[in-house]
Amino acid sequence: MDRDVLDKSIVLCRSCDLVVRKRALPSGVRALCPRCNSYLYDTPYCSINGMLALCLAALALYFPANFFPVLELHFLGSVRTTTIFGGAMSVADQGYWVVAIAVLTAAVIAPGLLILSVLLQVLIVKYQLHNPFFRKIYKGFLCQHNLISQLSMLEIYMISIFVSVFQLSDYTDLYFGIGTFCFTMLFIVVIFLQREYDIEHMWSVLNEYK
Repeated sequence: MDRDVLDKSIVLCRSCDLVVRKRALPSGVRALCPRCNSYLYDTPYCSINGMLALCLAALALYFPANFFPVLELHFLGSVRTTTIFGGAMSVADQGYWVVAIAVLTAAVIAPGLLILSVLLQVLIVKYQLHNPFFRKIYKGFLCQHNLISQLSMLEIYMISIFVSVFQLSDYTDLYFGIGTFCFTMLFIVVIFLQREYDIEHMWSVLNEYK
């Protein structure tokens, strides 16, 4: 038991491999390596209830962000609208299946999986579901988290919207709808969610259940 306590109190610097004993930190303070000044660890800004609130907010924004029009174009009497999902389908209709799959994965599928994964992890921790079934699910989410997080790239689609607006604004009228607002808010909420999510902390919770 003393050995377990000792292991949990020590952290290895990822940059210079210095062994540092962990200390309790006040909220919002980050620990740095005394030798190379690299980031070691910090305390989460959000409680488990705070992360749950972020997950629910992201889930509420997810569907209107993807299926409501993000742009409405008025050009010579013609009105055209597009959604995130519809944009990917339009690219597929033109024969660019690889691009369409990449857009769907980065802007629709991966962000949805990321939100659901974190939400279920938070619920398992919050309600202390310790039985083997939930432990297996929890461990599976943790193992796949980095892959899902890397596939989720809302920022690229956000940049593409900005580029389209600047390029089209000179010769057409652009209008933004509820989809634009929801996608922007989803982008911000997911950024905060990824910032507050600490996978090392979530793994430590799994180890405590052993």
